[in-house]
Amino acid sequence: MSYERLLETSQRVNWRLDDIIGNGRKMDFSKPFLPESFARTSPLSFLSPREKLLLNQIRAFEYLAMFELVERCILPFIDDHVPAKPGQDAYRSPALAQFAAEEEKHIELFVRFRQEFVEGFHVECGFIGPAEDIGAAIRNHSPLGVAIFVLAIEWATQRHYLESVRDDDTLDPQFKSLLKNHWVEESQHAKLDALVFYEMAAKSSAGQIEAAVDDFLDIGGFIDAGLKQQVALDLGSFERAIGRTLPDADREQFLEIQHQAMRWTFLGTALRNKGFLEALGSVSQNARTRIEQVAPAFC
Repeated sequence: MSYERLLETSQRVNWRLDDIIGNGRKMDFSKPFLPESFARTSPLSFLSPREKLLLNQIRAFEYLAMFELVERCILPFIDDHVPAKPGQDAYRSPALAQFAAEEEKHIELFVRFRQEFVEGFHVECGFIGPAEDIGAAIRNHSPLGVAIFVLAIEWATQRHYLESVRDDDTLDPQFKSLLKNHWVEESQHAKLDALVFYEMAAKSSAGQIEAAVDDFLDIGGFIDAGLKQQVALDLGSFERAIGRTLPDADREQFLEIQHQAMRWTFLGTALRNKGFLEALGSVSQNARTRIEQVAPAFC
């Protein structure tokens, strides 16, 4: 794995926004957008099939908004690493500049899909924010802690597509195309992130790596609190969509199941990801062990 090879691959698989959205391509609101492993509507037995479909689509809107937010957090981190320095690999700066350009494109991709969703869905869906404040709170940690967070998110996208989306033929083809094309480029980003992470870790002491893991876990706790707020927003969106208020017992079950579903989607798929754990373990076995100990709570 090298910057030169990753740059070449990134340029070869690169796609344009107009290849994915527009030109008559539309999301099909008669089909689910997210795999059941993320949406987890089946345990909500008090919902009708139509209501489960609506919830799946509301969760898909949240997925779009969450990844737009995450991409906005990642971009400044990558931008900071783009400038070339004496003695560095000649391909490092161009590869990271390509990475940053693709992250900007991904932000626009999620924005455009959200706009299409809003046009096709019959109620407004809420989302946590503002994104700028959330991004600032995440970046207000050590650079190595943020690097671990970025690496975790990039590896999670690999698991999302390969394990949950690729072979699910029930999903709307247009939404599935979004997830596939996002994965194609993010698979290169995960490897580039790993190179940056290894460089940073090599310059850090064992104590600094442990502190960075503390920061990463703190970021995870911050995100988890945001997910809990998002579940309440999704419940409000859902009740507006179905035109009724759920009984208290059903609301409690909804909040519990959906919070855990979000925890798995955005945190568990990273913490249990083999590639992420191997990267972390290669610089600190103790760091990997700590992550493996907390991961079960997010499954």
